[in-house]
Amino acid sequence: MAMDPNAKVVTRLVGVVVVMGALAWASVPFYDWFCRVTGFGGVTNTADAGSEEILEQTIKVRFDASKARGMPWEFKPVEREMELRIGENGLAFYEAYNPTNRPVAGQASYNVTPYEAGNFFVKVDCFCFEEQVLQPGERVLMPVSFYVDPEIVTDRDAKYTHTITLGYTFYEIDLPETQAALVQPNENDKTVN
Repeated sequence: MAMDPNAKVVTRLVGVVVVMGALAWASVPFYDWFCRVTGFGGVTNTADAGSEEILEQTIKVRFDASKARGMPWEFKPVEREMELRIGENGLAFYEAYNPTNRPVAGQASYNVTPYEAGNFFVKVDCFCFEEQVLQPGERVLMPVSFYVDPEIVTDRDAKYTHTITLGYTFYEIDLPETQAALVQPNENDKTVN
């Protein structure tokens, strides 16, 4: 029994839509995984403690913030730039604000430029390691503790770096189940005054 040609077309189109939806849903986690594996996008290192060596040479660190399309939060760095000695522990803050009348969950992805400096930018603690949930009208300061590895001064390419830019992009994600259960199903997304 042969399938109707129109049914074949509809079945294929539905398949394409499902595949495209799955790819869109998986794009952010896949991109993060890809960057960690390949080092693409200036992926940073992590450490449990600060550097034991601090050089006299200084480096500037700039902070950038952006949001994915549709992310309702306001998000910005508190300080746009700081200068510190290479190996010295730095502490920077980003501010996030949820102007809606509903809880909103977010996850940050990050990058470091120039790319060759990414391996030498070391995060000790960062809000980007966990999902964030902001309640309606909530404003928070989110810290990132870091240092620039002293080995940057001997790297063939990175030793010419005088300024590093750390950028975060926040994406809206599904609320954790405990939070989602508390949200009323008919709430409208409006700005808090």
